[in-house]
Amino acid sequence: MDTQDLSKWKHNHVFLGAHQRHHERRTRLVIVLTATMMVLEIAAGLIFGSMALLADGWHMASHAAALSITAIGYYLARRNISNPNFSFGTGKIGDLAGFSSALLLAFIALLMIYESVSRLFAPVTISFDEAITVAVLGLIVNLVSAWLLRGDHGEHGADHHHRDHNLRSAYLHVLADALTSVLAILALSTGRFLGWVWMDPVMGIVGGLVIARWSFYLSRDTGRILLDMNTHTSLTEEIRQLVESEDDTQILDLHVWRVGPGHFAAILSVITSNPRPPNHYKALLARFKELGHVTVEINPPQ
Repeated sequence: MDTQDLSKWKHNHVFLGAHQRHHERRTRLVIVLTATMMVLEIAAGLIFGSMALLADGWHMASHAAALSITAIGYYLARRNISNPNFSFGTGKIGDLAGFSSALLLAFIALLMIYESVSRLFAPVTISFDEAITVAVLGLIVNLVSAWLLRGDHGEHGADHHHRDHNLRSAYLHVLADALTSVLAILALSTGRFLGWVWMDPVMGIVGGLVIARWSFYLSRDTGRILLDMNTHTSLTEEIRQLVESEDDTQILDLHVWRVGPGHFAAILSVITSNPRPPNHYKALLARFKELGHVTVEINPPQ
């Protein structure tokens, strides 16, 4: 059989998210906004003596780096889309970037809590009016960034099997910044009008704990995908029921795992006294649009 005849049997391994290019452009824009606000908040925090404001600036700095990881992940996935060394495509590069960002979020949370506890025992003088102005500006920038990164990343948004965890990590970093901005405004306002100077480091601790929680769930979800865990058990059961509904066919082995946002691969081994070619079973499973790669092994009864 010549090469031309074989071409019709070949298929690609493109398992990227449906809106990857759109998400990539939005991420680059948010990086510019975040980096600009980062410089302003760190400078203002040092000048005006606010731990809450300085913590927000630090988070902006680390989140700018994390957002860069997101952008690099998108670029590498697109750049290597036809690289045969990626056995099942580059769809999981985004999950790897998301997992890396989750670790960075955890580090940010620990640093925030540590510095805030230190400030509880060694308070500093705060220029409240100036610090509140900068914190409000930071919140506005964060809300604009969150709007730009809106998509299928939300906890209660679209089907989580189609979720782009790379975009989700960027979105969580922006939300973390927005949270610290809100807490900074609250802490600075109570300090300014009620004299509760201790609220500044306390809000830093609260923000650190919330960010740590986000980090845990993001690392859990992306870690499961990177380890090829079955994250779509309902799809697995539907495949099993459909295949075993034919004659005396039984599935001996079935593996289903995610290879990209909204894309899954499946390997199944069946035993039947009425063996049919693998293409029969692939056609049978074609109704599952999320299955992008199917491998079938047929075994006659011994």
